[in-house]
Amino acid sequence: MIRVLATLAAALLISTTATAQTRLTLLLDWFVNPDHGTVYIALERGYFRDVGLEVDIKAPADPNDPPKLVAAGRADIAISYQPQLHLQADQGLPLVRFGTVVATPLSSLVVLRDSGIARIADLKGKKIGFSVGGFEDALLRAMLGRHGLSLSDVRLVNVNFALSPALLTGQVDAVIGAYRNFELNQLDIEKHPGRAFYPEEEGVPPYDELIFVANRKDIGNDALKRFLDAIERATMFVHNHPAEGFALFVKGRPKLDDELNRRAWRDTLPRFAHSPAALDRGRYQRFAAFLKDQGLIKTIPPLETYAADIR
Repeated sequence: MIRVLATLAAALLISTTATAQTRLTLLLDWFVNPDHGTVYIALERGYFRDVGLEVDIKAPADPNDPPKLVAAGRADIAISYQPQLHLQADQGLPLVRFGTVVATPLSSLVVLRDSGIARIADLKGKKIGFSVGGFEDALLRAMLGRHGLSLSDVRLVNVNFALSPALLTGQVDAVIGAYRNFELNQLDIEKHPGRAFYPEEEGVPPYDELIFVANRKDIGNDALKRFLDAIERATMFVHNHPAEGFALFVKGRPKLDDELNRRAWRDTLPRFAHSPAALDRGRYQRFAAFLKDQGLIKTIPPLETYAADIR
């Protein structure tokens, strides 16, 4: 009888544990790439499971959708961008940053190394490609301004997301918004290396490129803290075991196992936030002031309304 009761108790414990998993839906910002490395390491290493989470990861058809879906309560977490979060807060969307994925800017102004453009000042009269208006315009305006130029001194060309092809085919002379861990490697692989000018070295305050956002009403949910615990474990793992980390990242995703993603993985590793939950309040306040000066936001709402350290 004692053995039977013990067996029943163990079965009940296993059943209770199995049903205790909290399900979260995580929307990526775009197609799967090394920027999402820590998320997939947490999945493949079982770190989400260890903290009682079942995380359903989805890539969006439209990169503009994830924050909107979280704001509407149709998803739990989205990977987004600090600059966009400020704009969304100004618009009144109930989104709150609760964690950081990539803690440095990735966006840059890129030209081909053999283009003869050695300085930003050399861009006068040149064509500059962009993907998304608004923030990229502000970046470019600030960078040009440091060198005595304005947007009227260049010609802007919307190349959608074909930044590297636009440079390689001569459609434009430069592109704004190219990622230093992706497009620069892409150009190098094509035997046309690029030269990058970095916003944070040209008058733009540093910012977090990629962040986790949730709906404001969910910020008190303990599942978000457990989610960040798993991401932090994954971050430590990829720093300690970069090669094994890449193998786990491409596991079941063979199309990602190529030269471009291997290079991007290498260049992204040092940029992952070592303490994903930590919030640099000064960084967010400085960047909000920059956006206001650029005319992209009307007011600067209280930081606690759109960014939180939930540890």
